[in-house]
Amino acid sequence: MTESRSMLTGIAGRLSRNLTAWILFGMILGVVAGYAVHVSVPAGDPVFVAITKTFKLLSDIFLNLIKLLVAPLILSTIVVGIAHMGDSAALGRIGFRAILWFIIASFISIGLGLLMVNWLQPGVGAPIMDAAEAASKVGEVKKLDFWEFILSIFPKNAFEAMATNNILQILVFSLFAGVALSAIGEKGAPLVRGADALAEMMLQITGYVMRYAPVAVFGAIANVVAAKGLGILGTYVELLVEFYISLALLWAILLTIGAVFLRERIWTLIKYIRQPLMIAFSTASSEAALPKMFEQLDRFGVPRRISGFILPLGYSFNLDGSMMYMSFATIFIAQAYGIDLSIGTQILILLTLMISSKGIAAVPRASLVVITGTLAMFGLPVEGVAIILAIDQFLDMGRTATNVVGNAVATSVITKWEGMLEVEEPEYVEHPHAPAHTAADGRAGLELDPSNFEDGTKG
Repeated sequence: MTESRSMLTGIAGRLSRNLTAWILFGMILGVVAGYAVHVSVPAGDPVFVAITKTFKLLSDIFLNLIKLLVAPLILSTIVVGIAHMGDSAALGRIGFRAILWFIIASFISIGLGLLMVNWLQPGVGAPIMDAAEAASKVGEVKKLDFWEFILSIFPKNAFEAMATNNILQILVFSLFAGVALSAIGEKGAPLVRGADALAEMMLQITGYVMRYAPVAVFGAIANVVAAKGLGILGTYVELLVEFYISLALLWAILLTIGAVFLRERIWTLIKYIRQPLMIAFSTASSEAALPKMFEQLDRFGVPRRISGFILPLGYSFNLDGSMMYMSFATIFIAQAYGIDLSIGTQILILLTLMISSKGIAAVPRASLVVITGTLAMFGLPVEGVAIILAIDQFLDMGRTATNVVGNAVATSVITKWEGMLEVEEPEYVEHPHAPAHTAADGRAGLELDPSNFEDGTKG
């Protein structure tokens, strides 16, 4: 029995270490299964609905479990990090450097998007829907209110912010809590230790949840392919290929800048972020990759006091992939409708996206919201968004993965800039195991009645 348990433990460990390979396998299997359903079962058939709902359920379970982790992980990580930093001035300096990096990265992302879309011109000759049909698909155009966004940063209820996983509001509350605990010193030490234990518990749960990730990836990919098929990729092949070429170029720029600071350790960083990168790509959710990103950056050598502050901030203000997509898609739509935009107008669009993109984190399909608002502002056809709606899931996968790369590089570079980058740990470290099959057999700590046992002992 002991040997069997050891074997099972060893298998579980190998599965965790090979998580990247299993996620890749889940993606491939998802494409195969989804396509098989797409070609063999009619879309309106009840069986088709049941199968696609099951696929979606597999990924939704994973995303719900991830959402369970995000709020307490961010809260505990930031509180502990600031409390242990011992210098509030350092916090301001790190925050300033982070914002400076985010602004520069934003200009690079949006500017590169404009440059590539003007050079490649993927919108020329793109299929245009009937105006009425397109308008029905796009729905009501939502405008982003800058003042409303600023107000939404500051929580009116900490528990509500936690319940809704509002990362920015959790960040603000955590900053206040961390600085306050640092100020009161020894009196706050029990809370700091409690927060530290909470962070470790959340990362332990992350290890459990990540074992389910390949199944979730399979479900997410299979659901998309079953619903849309692979034929749609052929219809929009030019847009997809040229957008992903642009993303690859952005990756090269970000990683090259990262290499200036990190030197040869940039290759180690790439190796360490493979798993969160693939999770983000396959689920099209940056949030799904966040807990694993914390874990891998810990092992890369980024102290929690840095990653706990910069990563949540980056998830709202450093969305490199989303910003490139917004500039690319806006000009793509103008090209599709044969509208020639001057350089001056495109620069104004760049500045508009620069500002409006900062308030998009908490909005589902947020990039589309910003795009529709920008199109309306410059008198461009809002219904043009319907052109890219059909393949937005596939575009979203690429831009989400890029967001993860951008935030990993930003966090690592700022850590190096601060002189706080530590020696890396092994890429995989076995998580602690809960005690099982012990001599106590679940009776530890109990005062047992000797009459429960035939021999009259408490064995």
